[in-house]
Amino acid sequence: MLSRVADSLYWMSRYLERAENTVRQLDVTLSLLLDTSETSTETRWNRLMLSLGCTDCMAWSGDIDAMARKLIFETSDPAAINACIHAARENARQVREEISTEQWQRLNRLFLQMHSPQAQLQSRGNISDLLASIIDGIHLFKGVTDTTMIHGDGWQFIRLGRYLERAYATTTLLDVHRETLLHVLEGENSGYRYLELVGLLRCCTSFEAYCQVYTADIVPERILEFLLLNRDFPHALRYAIDGIRQSLEAIESAGARRAPEALHACVGRLQSMLRYTTIDEILRGDTGAFLHSIRAQCQQIHEVLYSHYMQYSVQAALAL
Repeated sequence: MLSRVADSLYWMSRYLERAENTVRQLDVTLSLLLDTSETSTETRWNRLMLSLGCTDCMAWSGDIDAMARKLIFETSDPAAINACIHAARENARQVREEISTEQWQRLNRLFLQMHSPQAQLQSRGNISDLLASIIDGIHLFKGVTDTTMIHGDGWQFIRLGRYLERAYATTTLLDVHRETLLHVLEGENSGYRYLELVGLLRCCTSFEAYCQVYTADIVPERILEFLLLNRDFPHALRYAIDGIRQSLEAIESAGARRAPEALHACVGRLQSMLRYTTIDEILRGDTGAFLHSIRAQCQQIHEVLYSHYMQYSVQAALAL
């Protein structure tokens, strides 16, 4: 597979995963604002921006509805949903011959929906319905991808982008909510705290899955354990890293360039850490440092993967 094709498929997938993550977190944040809480609207917005990795963009202006619409429709800000969908479509356009007609049609419809007058009107009415329709469009694209595309190298690079973006986003979310999870403030209302914890699970579309494993007894330590160490839930970190390992092995077995030992070492180290570390060990140590280490390793995996499969020099290719 050409490096430019792998590059476009990888980023198409990452941008769509990023858009879905932003939609879900924004929807949960707006839902929590409907309930009386000790947490101010500004604090919730700033927490949302930190969870999305937006430390220098979309500062609080005092108008939550205007800020939400900006986060949805802005095209110049890389954190905005519309900007992510636009970038995903542009990457798909560059490799139109590598994806199915159904994939292109579904992604194009989502792009046109974001630029339609109806979407603007809906954002001033029931914004939750608009966010739900965007999620539906992204899910339809993912389903069409799995059912109409050959599960070869291209499909594996799509999985790599999806799981690497998801792993980084989930770790960032847990890091931002770490204080809420692990530290109970004196006099804090238990009802408010319960809503916060349910909201965190909903950000990862994991409330029902969590209840199936632990029942409805929502405990912060169990949330951490579930979202970090569960091997069967698609939005759990361990599942994502296992998926990255499987895709790398599938690409190699199909005859593509063999991944360097540095990449195998990065993925294997993180996979082993999540497989053999217990939640008690994480909580006894520095939880923040543990999460920062995971993010750093995810970034390292991206850099090695990118330099080997997508930005390698002509000399390196000729030497194979």
